[in-house]
Amino acid sequence: MPQVQAYAATSPSSPLAPFTFERRTPGALDVALDILYCGVCHSDLHTARNEWHNTLYPSVPGHEIVGRVSQVGELVTRFKVGDLVGVGCMVDSCQHCQPCADGLEQYCDNGFTGTYNGPEQGTGANTFGGYSSHLVVRESFVLRISHPEAELAGVAPLAVRRHHQLFTATPVAGRARPQGRHRRPGRTRPHGREDCRRHGRACGAVHHQRRQAR
Repeated sequence: MPQVQAYAATSPSSPLAPFTFERRTPGALDVALDILYCGVCHSDLHTARNEWHNTLYPSVPGHEIVGRVSQVGELVTRFKVGDLVGVGCMVDSCQHCQPCADGLEQYCDNGFTGTYNGPEQGTGANTFGGYSSHLVVRESFVLRISHPEAELAGVAPLAVRRHHQLFTATPVAGRARPQGRHRRPGRTRPHGREDCRRHGRACGAVHHQRRQAR
């Protein structure tokens, strides 16, 4: 993959600054995209400042992403080069545990892969988010965007909603039940706000700001 231009924090006190790195080579089930817009979420700020005490540096935040597909793996069936797509706060999971089989990848028994702050499946490496020019994502974590291109800046903050719903939990006798379109009746998991914090994601209201990737 070519060099990726990004903005990264290198410590809790450093401002975001230009940063260059290489994305992994797309696999058979991966989608590569050129990032057009990325929103700014308060969890980006918490992570950059290490306020959840789990940040891996350098940190490239951003999980409210809209882009254009530039490459697809040989087994990808839902997207083609040129499609407009969105990516939220997850880019992969193990895909073979029971939660993944149930469509509850946020509860992956082996740990999901966040769009930023890792860990990458198989390597455990840090992952870099949408404050960058390119991204590589497993197909099942990519959302189709059908809005006109003139509206894409406003669409970017909505990309997180699909996965943000998964982190909203209602306590039930000390446990939590996933909400939104991925809720499974009768299924409970021992996760909630603390699990969100452990993975570097917030369960509260999300504040957004548009930023065009350069």
